[in-house]
Amino acid sequence: MQKEKSIAVVGSGLVGSLLALYLKNMGHEVTVFDRRQDVRKVEFSGRSINLAMSNRGWKALKTAGIETEIRKLALPLDKRAMHVNNKPLYFQKYGKEGEAIYSISRGILNRKMIDLAEDAGVKFRFGEKIWDINMPEAKLYTGESEKGEWKEYCFDLIFGADGAFSRIRHKMQRQSRFDYSQHFIDVGYKELRIPANSDGTHKLDNASFHIWPRGKFMLIAMPNQDGSFTCTLFMPFEGEVSFESITTEEKAEEFFETFFPDIKDEISNLKRDFFKNPTSAMVTIKCFPWTFNDKVALVGDSAHAVVPFYGQGMNAGFEDISVLFEKIRKYKDNWQLIFQEYQKERKPNTDAIAELSYRNFIEMSSKTADPDFLLRKKIENRFGEKHPGSWVPLYSRVTFSDKPYAEALAIGEKQRRIMDEVMEMPNIGKKWNHEEVENRILELLAAAM
Repeated sequence: MQKEKSIAVVGSGLVGSLLALYLKNMGHEVTVFDRRQDVRKVEFSGRSINLAMSNRGWKALKTAGIETEIRKLALPLDKRAMHVNNKPLYFQKYGKEGEAIYSISRGILNRKMIDLAEDAGVKFRFGEKIWDINMPEAKLYTGESEKGEWKEYCFDLIFGADGAFSRIRHKMQRQSRFDYSQHFIDVGYKELRIPANSDGTHKLDNASFHIWPRGKFMLIAMPNQDGSFTCTLFMPFEGEVSFESITTEEKAEEFFETFFPDIKDEISNLKRDFFKNPTSAMVTIKCFPWTFNDKVALVGDSAHAVVPFYGQGMNAGFEDISVLFEKIRKYKDNWQLIFQEYQKERKPNTDAIAELSYRNFIEMSSKTADPDFLLRKKIENRFGEKHPGSWVPLYSRVTFSDKPYAEALAIGEKQRRIMDEVMEMPNIGKKWNHEEVENRILELLAAAM
Protein backbone atom coordinates (compact mmCIF):
# COMPACT_ATOMS: atom_id res chain seq x y z
CA MET A 1 0.00 0.00 0.00
CA GLN A 2 2.82 2.41 0.92
CA LYS A 3 6.56 2.70 0.92
CA GLU A 4 7.92 1.37 4.19
CA LYS A 5 8.68 4.05 6.75
CA SER A 6 10.47 4.11 10.08
CA ILE A 7 7.83 5.50 12.46
CA ALA A 8 7.90 6.49 16.13
CA VAL A 9 4.76 6.52 18.27
CA VAL A 10 5.19 8.40 21.56
CA GLY A 11 2.85 6.92 24.19
CA SER A 12 1.92 3.29 24.77
CA GLY A 13 -1.64 3.96 25.96
CA LEU A 14 -4.75 2.73 24.19
CA VAL A 15 -4.55 5.06 21.20
CA GLY A 16 -0.78 4.74 20.82
CA SER A 17 -0.88 0.94 20.95
CA LEU A 18 -3.70 0.73 18.40
CA LEU A 19 -2.01 3.21 16.06
CA ALA A 20 1.23 1.24 16.28
CA LEU A 21 -0.63 -1.95 15.36
CA TYR A 22 -2.30 -0.25 12.36
CA LEU A 23 1.02 1.08 11.08
CA LYS A 24 2.76 -2.27 11.56
CA ASN A 25 -0.03 -4.04 9.68
CA MET A 26 0.64 -1.62 6.79
CA GLY A 27 4.23 -2.80 6.64
CA HIS A 28 6.00 0.02 8.48
CA GLU A 29 8.77 -0.32 11.05
CA VAL A 30 7.23 0.95 14.29
CA THR A 31 8.80 1.84 17.65
CA VAL A 32 6.71 2.98 20.64
CA PHE A 33 8.30 5.15 23.33
CA ASP A 34 6.89 5.65 26.82
CA ARG A 35 8.41 7.41 29.81
CA ARG A 36 6.47 5.08 32.11
CA GLN A 37 7.39 1.54 32.95
CA ASP A 38 5.63 -1.30 31.14
CA VAL A 39 2.04 -1.29 32.48
CA ARG A 40 2.03 -5.08 32.21
CA LYS A 41 4.57 -5.21 35.04
CA VAL A 42 3.11 -2.70 37.51
CA GLU A 43 0.01 -2.51 39.69
CA PHE A 44 -2.91 -0.38 38.57
CA SER A 45 -2.70 3.20 39.84
CA GLY A 46 -6.15 3.76 41.34
CA ARG A 47 -6.83 6.56 38.84
CA SER A 48 -8.84 4.68 36.25
CA ILE A 49 -12.39 5.17 35.04
CA ASN A 50 -13.74 2.06 33.35
CA LEU A 51 -14.06 2.45 29.61
CA ALA A 52 -17.31 2.39 27.66
CA MET A 53 -16.54 0.92 24.25
CA SER A 54 -19.13 1.83 21.61
CA ASN A 55 -19.55 1.66 17.84
CA ARG A 56 -16.69 3.96 16.88
CA GLY A 57 -14.23 2.04 19.00
CA TRP A 58 -15.37 -1.37 17.78
CA LYS A 59 -15.09 -0.20 14.17
CA ALA A 60 -11.43 0.75 14.65
CA LEU A 61 -10.65 -2.52 16.44
CA LYS A 62 -12.36 -4.55 13.70
CA THR A 63 -10.28 -2.90 10.99
CA ALA A 64 -7.15 -3.73 12.99
CA GLY A 65 -8.27 -7.36 13.21
CA ILE A 66 -8.48 -7.48 17.02
CA GLU A 67 -12.18 -6.90 17.74
CA THR A 68 -12.82 -10.55 18.63
CA GLU A 69 -9.95 -10.62 21.11
CA ILE A 70 -11.05 -7.41 22.82
CA ARG A 71 -14.71 -8.46 23.06
CA LYS A 72 -13.56 -11.26 25.37
CA LEU A 73 -12.64 -8.56 27.91
CA ALA A 74 -15.92 -6.63 27.73
CA LEU A 75 -19.33 -6.76 29.41
CA PRO A 76 -22.36 -5.35 27.52
CA LEU A 77 -24.46 -2.73 29.32
CA ASP A 78 -27.81 -2.04 27.66
CA LYS A 79 -29.25 0.37 30.24
CA ARG A 80 -28.67 2.79 33.05
CA ALA A 81 -29.61 1.75 36.58
CA MET A 82 -30.72 4.85 38.46
CA HIS A 83 -30.19 4.91 42.25
CA VAL A 84 -32.24 7.86 43.51
CA ASN A 85 -32.65 8.30 47.26
CA ASN A 86 -36.14 7.47 48.58
CA LYS A 87 -37.17 5.93 45.25
CA PRO A 88 -37.08 2.35 43.99
CA LEU A 89 -34.25 1.40 41.64
CA TYR A 90 -35.31 2.03 38.05
CA PHE A 91 -33.76 1.47 34.63
CA GLN A 92 -33.37 3.54 31.45
CA LYS A 93 -32.66 1.65 28.21
CA TYR A 94 -29.80 3.13 26.19
CA GLY A 95 -31.20 2.41 22.76
CA LYS A 96 -33.01 -0.15 20.67
CA GLU A 97 -32.92 -3.88 21.34
CA GLY A 98 -29.38 -5.15 20.98
CA GLU A 99 -27.72 -1.74 21.43
CA ALA A 100 -25.26 -1.57 24.32
CA ILE A 101 -22.07 0.05 25.50
CA TYR A 102 -19.32 -2.28 26.74
CA SER A 103 -17.55 -1.97 30.08
CA ILE A 104 -13.81 -2.70 29.97
CA SER A 105 -11.10 -2.11 32.56
CA ARG A 106 -8.65 0.46 31.18
CA GLY A 107 -5.64 -1.33 32.63
CA ILE A 108 -6.64 -4.76 31.36
CA LEU A 109 -7.38 -3.39 27.89
CA ASN A 110 -4.09 -1.46 27.73
CA ARG A 111 -2.09 -4.54 28.67
CA LYS A 112 -3.85 -6.64 26.05
CA MET A 113 -3.35 -4.11 23.28
CA ILE A 114 0.37 -3.81 24.01
CA ASP A 115 0.58 -7.62 23.83
CA LEU A 116 -1.21 -7.67 20.47
CA ALA A 117 0.95 -4.89 19.02
CA GLU A 118 4.12 -6.57 20.30
CA ASP A 119 3.03 -9.91 18.82
CA ALA A 120 2.63 -8.16 15.46
CA GLY A 121 6.23 -6.94 15.61
CA VAL A 122 5.95 -3.47 17.14
CA LYS A 123 8.97 -2.54 19.28
CA PHE A 124 8.32 -0.95 22.69
CA ARG A 125 10.86 1.16 24.57
CA PHE A 126 9.55 1.70 28.11
CA GLY A 127 11.16 4.00 30.68
CA GLU A 128 12.51 6.32 27.98
CA LYS A 129 11.46 9.92 28.46
CA ILE A 130 11.33 12.23 25.46
CA TRP A 131 13.09 15.51 26.25
CA ASP A 132 13.10 17.10 22.82
CA ILE A 133 12.01 16.60 19.22
CA ASN A 134 13.47 17.98 16.00
CA MET A 135 10.27 18.23 13.97
CA PRO A 136 11.70 19.11 10.53
CA GLU A 137 14.02 16.08 10.69
CA ALA A 138 11.75 13.75 12.73
CA LYS A 139 14.33 13.14 15.45
CA LEU A 140 13.62 12.24 19.07
CA TYR A 141 15.92 12.78 22.04
CA THR A 142 15.61 10.68 25.19
CA GLY A 143 17.57 10.54 28.42
CA GLU A 144 17.42 10.07 32.17
CA SER A 145 17.27 13.80 32.88
CA GLU A 146 16.78 17.06 31.03
CA LYS A 147 20.36 18.17 31.68
CA GLY A 148 21.95 14.75 31.28
CA GLU A 149 23.22 13.00 28.19
CA TRP A 150 20.60 12.41 25.51
CA LYS A 151 20.23 9.66 22.96
CA GLU A 152 19.14 10.58 19.43
CA TYR A 153 16.68 8.53 17.35
CA CYS A 154 15.99 9.25 13.67
CA PHE A 155 12.65 8.44 12.03
CA ASP A 156 10.64 9.25 8.94
CA LEU A 157 7.45 10.07 10.89
CA ILE A 158 6.56 10.76 14.52
CA PHE A 159 3.10 10.46 16.10
CA GLY A 160 2.31 12.05 19.46
CA ALA A 161 -0.07 9.80 21.40
CA ASP A 162 1.25 10.81 24.80
CA GLY A 163 -1.91 12.13 26.38
CA ALA A 164 -3.37 15.42 27.54
CA PHE A 165 0.00 16.81 28.64
CA SER A 166 1.83 15.64 25.54
CA ARG A 167 5.54 16.35 25.17
CA ILE A 168 5.16 16.28 21.39
CA ARG A 169 2.35 18.84 21.44
CA HIS A 170 4.37 21.00 23.86
CA LYS A 171 7.09 21.23 21.21
CA MET A 172 4.53 21.97 18.48
CA GLN A 173 3.12 24.82 20.60
CA ARG A 174 6.33 26.79 20.01
CA GLN A 175 5.33 27.27 16.39
CA SER A 176 3.91 30.59 15.28
CA ARG A 177 0.10 30.65 15.03
CA PHE A 178 -0.41 27.48 17.08
CA ASP A 179 -3.77 27.69 18.90
CA TYR A 180 -4.05 26.02 22.29
CA SER A 181 -6.51 26.10 25.18
CA GLN A 182 -7.11 24.05 28.30
CA HIS A 183 -10.02 24.22 30.72
CA PHE A 184 -10.17 22.39 34.04
CA ILE A 185 -13.62 21.88 35.51
CA ASP A 186 -14.07 22.36 39.28
CA VAL A 187 -15.13 18.73 39.65
CA GLY A 188 -12.59 16.00 40.35
CA TYR A 189 -12.88 12.24 40.48
CA LYS A 190 -11.76 9.38 42.68
CA GLU A 191 -11.74 5.68 41.88
CA LEU A 192 -13.55 3.39 44.33
CA ARG A 193 -14.41 -0.31 44.18
CA ILE A 194 -17.20 -2.72 45.05
CA PRO A 195 -15.75 -6.23 45.31
CA ALA A 196 -17.45 -9.39 44.07
CA ASN A 197 -19.59 -11.64 46.24
CA SER A 198 -17.77 -14.53 47.88
CA ASP A 199 -18.87 -16.79 45.02
CA GLY A 200 -17.51 -14.39 42.38
CA THR A 201 -20.87 -12.97 41.31
CA HIS A 202 -21.73 -9.28 41.00
CA LYS A 203 -23.48 -7.48 43.87
CA LEU A 204 -25.40 -5.25 41.44
CA ASP A 205 -26.96 -5.88 38.04
CA ASN A 206 -24.02 -6.53 35.71
CA ALA A 207 -25.81 -5.48 32.50
CA SER A 208 -26.28 -1.90 33.71
CA PHE A 209 -24.29 1.30 34.02
CA HIS A 210 -25.11 2.30 37.62
CA ILE A 211 -25.59 5.99 38.45
CA TRP A 212 -26.27 7.67 41.79
CA PRO A 213 -27.20 11.23 40.66
CA ARG A 214 -26.91 13.74 43.47
CA GLY A 215 -27.03 17.14 41.76
CA LYS A 216 -23.56 18.67 42.03
CA PHE A 217 -21.91 15.27 42.46
CA MET A 218 -22.55 11.66 41.51
CA LEU A 219 -21.26 8.12 41.82
CA ILE A 220 -21.08 5.69 38.91
CA ALA A 221 -20.28 1.98 38.83
CA MET A 222 -19.33 -0.27 35.91
CA PRO A 223 -18.95 -4.05 36.16
CA ASN A 224 -15.77 -6.06 35.64
CA GLN A 225 -15.50 -9.67 34.58
CA ASP A 226 -14.16 -10.76 37.98
CA GLY A 227 -17.47 -9.82 39.65
CA SER A 228 -16.28 -6.47 40.98
CA PHE A 229 -17.41 -2.97 40.03
CA THR A 230 -15.11 -0.06 39.31
CA CYS A 231 -16.80 2.98 40.85
CA THR A 232 -16.00 6.62 40.23
CA LEU A 233 -17.02 9.43 42.55
CA PHE A 234 -17.29 12.80 40.75
CA MET A 235 -17.45 15.71 43.17
CA PRO A 236 -16.35 19.36 43.51
CA PHE A 237 -12.85 19.90 44.86
CA GLU A 238 -14.06 22.57 47.29
CA GLY A 239 -17.36 23.47 48.92
CA GLU A 240 -19.89 22.20 51.43
CA VAL A 241 -19.99 18.71 49.94
CA SER A 242 -16.60 18.21 48.34
CA PHE A 243 -13.37 16.27 48.44
CA GLU A 244 -11.91 19.05 50.57
CA SER A 245 -14.68 18.72 53.19
CA ILE A 246 -14.20 14.98 53.84
CA THR A 247 -11.13 14.92 56.03
CA THR A 248 -11.73 12.01 58.45
CA GLU A 249 -13.03 8.46 58.31
CA GLU A 250 -16.04 9.56 60.36
CA LYS A 251 -16.93 12.22 57.80
CA ALA A 252 -16.44 9.74 54.97
CA GLU A 253 -18.72 7.22 56.64
CA GLU A 254 -21.37 9.88 57.24
CA PHE A 255 -21.09 11.01 53.61
CA PHE A 256 -21.63 7.53 52.16
CA GLU A 257 -24.41 6.65 54.60
CA THR A 258 -26.26 9.89 53.83
CA PHE A 259 -26.00 9.92 50.07
CA PHE A 260 -25.61 6.25 49.12
CA PRO A 261 -27.67 4.28 51.65
CA ASP A 262 -28.55 1.48 49.21
CA ILE A 263 -24.91 0.33 49.17
CA LYS A 264 -24.28 0.78 52.89
CA ASP A 265 -22.80 -2.72 53.12
CA GLU A 266 -19.94 -1.47 50.93
CA ILE A 267 -19.15 1.62 52.99
CA SER A 268 -16.05 0.11 54.59
CA ASN A 269 -14.60 -0.62 51.13
CA LEU A 270 -15.63 2.78 49.76
CA LYS A 271 -14.21 4.59 52.78
CA ARG A 272 -10.88 2.73 52.52
CA ASP A 273 -10.54 3.54 48.80
CA PHE A 274 -11.53 7.16 49.42
CA PHE A 275 -8.39 7.79 51.43
CA LYS A 276 -6.12 5.36 49.58
CA ASN A 277 -6.71 6.52 46.01
CA PRO A 278 -5.76 9.94 44.63
CA THR A 279 -8.21 12.67 43.66
CA SER A 280 -7.71 13.50 39.99
CA ALA A 281 -8.60 16.52 37.87
CA MET A 282 -10.39 16.62 34.51
CA VAL A 283 -9.46 18.85 31.62
CA THR A 284 -10.64 19.75 28.14
CA ILE A 285 -7.80 20.50 25.74
CA LYS A 286 -8.16 21.92 22.25
CA CYS A 287 -5.40 22.82 19.82
CA PHE A 288 -4.62 23.36 16.14
CA PRO A 289 -2.82 22.46 13.94
CA TRP A 290 -2.37 18.81 14.85
CA THR A 291 0.35 18.19 12.28
CA PHE A 292 3.71 19.52 11.12
CA ASN A 293 4.41 19.20 7.39
CA ASP A 294 4.75 15.50 6.49
CA LYS A 295 6.69 14.58 9.63
CA VAL A 296 4.67 14.88 12.86
CA ALA A 297 1.03 14.37 13.87
CA LEU A 298 -1.00 14.26 17.10
CA VAL A 299 -3.68 11.67 17.88
CA GLY A 300 -6.07 11.06 20.77
CA ASP A 301 -5.84 13.13 23.95
CA SER A 302 -2.65 14.82 22.71
CA ALA A 303 -4.87 16.65 20.21
CA HIS A 304 -8.25 16.77 21.95
CA ALA A 305 -8.63 15.72 25.59
CA VAL A 306 -12.25 15.70 26.79
CA VAL A 307 -13.98 15.15 30.12
CA PRO A 308 -15.29 11.57 30.46
CA PHE A 309 -19.03 12.12 30.79
CA TYR A 310 -20.07 10.84 27.37
CA GLY A 311 -17.77 7.81 27.50
CA GLN A 312 -16.28 8.91 24.17
CA GLY A 313 -12.66 9.82 24.97
CA MET A 314 -11.22 6.46 23.93
CA ASN A 315 -13.77 6.02 21.14
CA ALA A 316 -12.87 9.43 19.69
CA GLY A 317 -9.17 8.57 19.86
CA PHE A 318 -9.75 5.27 18.10
CA GLU A 319 -11.83 7.08 15.49
CA ASP A 320 -8.84 9.36 14.83
CA ILE A 321 -6.99 6.25 13.71
CA SER A 322 -9.91 5.06 11.54
CA VAL A 323 -9.96 8.44 9.75
CA LEU A 324 -6.17 8.51 9.43
CA PHE A 325 -6.26 5.03 7.88
CA GLU A 326 -8.93 6.16 5.39
CA LYS A 327 -6.70 9.07 4.32
CA ILE A 328 -3.71 6.74 3.95
CA ARG A 329 -5.69 4.43 1.68
CA LYS A 330 -6.80 7.41 -0.40
CA TYR A 331 -3.52 9.38 -0.67
CA LYS A 332 -0.95 6.54 -0.48
CA ASP A 333 2.54 8.07 0.09
CA ASN A 334 1.54 11.72 0.21
CA TRP A 335 1.87 12.11 3.97
CA GLN A 336 1.53 15.88 3.90
CA LEU A 337 -1.88 15.59 2.25
CA ILE A 338 -2.81 12.67 4.52
CA PHE A 339 -2.08 14.81 7.59
CA GLN A 340 -3.83 17.90 6.23
CA GLU A 341 -7.04 16.02 5.40
CA TYR A 342 -6.94 14.06 8.68
CA GLN A 343 -6.84 17.16 10.89
CA LYS A 344 -9.34 19.01 8.70
CA GLU A 345 -11.92 16.26 9.15
CA ARG A 346 -11.30 15.51 12.81
CA LYS A 347 -10.96 18.97 14.38
CA PRO A 348 -14.64 20.08 14.17
CA ASN A 349 -15.80 16.65 15.34
CA THR A 350 -13.55 16.53 18.39
CA ASP A 351 -14.61 20.08 19.30
CA ALA A 352 -18.21 18.83 19.13
CA ILE A 353 -17.64 15.81 21.40
CA ALA A 354 -15.83 18.08 23.87
CA GLU A 355 -18.97 20.21 24.12
CA LEU A 356 -21.27 17.19 24.33
CA SER A 357 -19.13 15.58 27.04
CA TYR A 358 -19.26 18.68 29.21
CA ARG A 359 -23.04 18.96 28.84
CA ASN A 360 -23.57 15.31 29.70
CA PHE A 361 -22.25 15.77 33.23
CA ILE A 362 -25.23 18.03 33.94
CA GLU A 363 -27.58 15.43 32.48
CA MET A 364 -26.08 12.50 34.38
CA SER A 365 -25.70 14.19 37.77
CA SER A 366 -28.93 16.20 37.87
CA LYS A 367 -31.41 15.65 35.07
CA THR A 368 -31.57 11.84 35.07
CA ALA A 369 -33.44 12.05 38.38
CA ASP A 370 -35.74 14.90 37.26
CA PRO A 371 -39.37 13.91 36.43
CA ASP A 372 -39.63 16.47 33.61
CA PHE A 373 -36.45 15.15 32.04
CA LEU A 374 -37.69 11.56 32.26
CA LEU A 375 -41.00 12.56 30.68
CA ARG A 376 -39.12 14.34 27.92
CA LYS A 377 -37.11 11.19 27.20
CA LYS A 378 -40.27 9.06 27.15
CA ILE A 379 -41.79 11.35 24.53
CA GLU A 380 -38.60 11.32 22.46
CA ASN A 381 -38.27 7.54 22.63
CA ARG A 382 -41.91 6.96 21.67
CA PHE A 383 -41.65 9.33 18.72
CA GLY A 384 -38.33 7.81 17.65
CA GLU A 385 -39.81 4.31 17.67
CA LYS A 386 -42.73 5.42 15.48
CA HIS A 387 -40.62 7.61 13.17
CA PRO A 388 -37.10 6.11 13.18
CA GLY A 389 -36.18 7.89 9.97
CA SER A 390 -37.06 11.29 11.38
CA TRP A 391 -35.78 11.13 14.96
CA VAL A 392 -32.65 9.43 16.29
CA PRO A 393 -31.94 10.45 19.91
CA LEU A 394 -28.70 12.36 20.44
CA TYR A 395 -27.21 9.67 22.68
CA SER A 396 -27.86 6.98 20.07
CA ARG A 397 -26.46 9.17 17.30
CA VAL A 398 -23.22 9.62 19.27
CA THR A 399 -22.90 6.15 20.77
CA PHE A 400 -24.47 3.67 18.36
CA SER A 401 -23.36 5.14 15.03
CA ASP A 402 -20.23 6.48 13.40
CA LYS A 403 -21.90 9.61 12.04
CA PRO A 404 -19.83 12.79 12.64
CA TYR A 405 -19.93 14.21 16.17
CA ALA A 406 -20.46 17.69 14.72
CA GLU A 407 -23.57 16.47 12.90
CA ALA A 408 -24.86 14.88 16.12
CA LEU A 409 -24.33 18.14 18.02
CA ALA A 410 -26.18 20.20 15.37
CA ILE A 411 -29.12 17.79 15.12
CA GLY A 412 -29.21 17.48 18.91
CA GLU A 413 -29.58 21.26 19.20
CA LYS A 414 -32.52 21.19 16.78
CA GLN A 415 -34.15 18.36 18.72
CA ARG A 416 -33.64 20.21 22.01
CA ARG A 417 -35.46 23.29 20.69
CA ILE A 418 -38.33 21.14 19.42
CA MET A 419 -38.68 19.33 22.74
CA ASP A 420 -38.58 22.63 24.66
CA GLU A 421 -41.72 23.65 22.76
CA VAL A 422 -43.37 20.24 23.18
CA MET A 423 -42.84 20.35 26.94
CA GLU A 424 -44.71 23.68 27.05
CA MET A 425 -47.89 22.05 25.70
CA PRO A 426 -50.77 22.17 28.24
CA ASN A 427 -51.20 18.95 30.27
CA ILE A 428 -48.18 17.35 28.56
CA GLY A 429 -47.74 14.98 31.51
CA LYS A 430 -51.16 13.45 30.88
CA LYS A 431 -51.23 13.39 27.09
CA TRP A 432 -47.55 12.68 26.37
CA ASN A 433 -48.44 9.54 24.37
CA HIS A 434 -51.37 11.08 22.45
CA GLU A 435 -51.47 11.66 18.71
CA GLU A 436 -51.64 15.41 19.34
CA VAL A 437 -48.08 15.39 20.71
CA GLU A 438 -46.81 13.27 17.83
CA ASN A 439 -48.35 15.66 15.29
CA ARG A 440 -46.84 18.65 17.06
CA ILE A 441 -43.35 17.15 16.80
CA LEU A 442 -43.89 16.42 13.09
CA GLU A 443 -45.04 19.99 12.59
CA LEU A 444 -41.98 21.40 14.38
CA LEU A 445 -39.64 19.09 12.46
CA ALA A 446 -41.09 20.26 9.16
CA ALA A 447 -40.65 23.90 10.19
CA ALA A 448 -37.03 23.26 11.14
CA MET A 449 -36.10 21.76 7.77
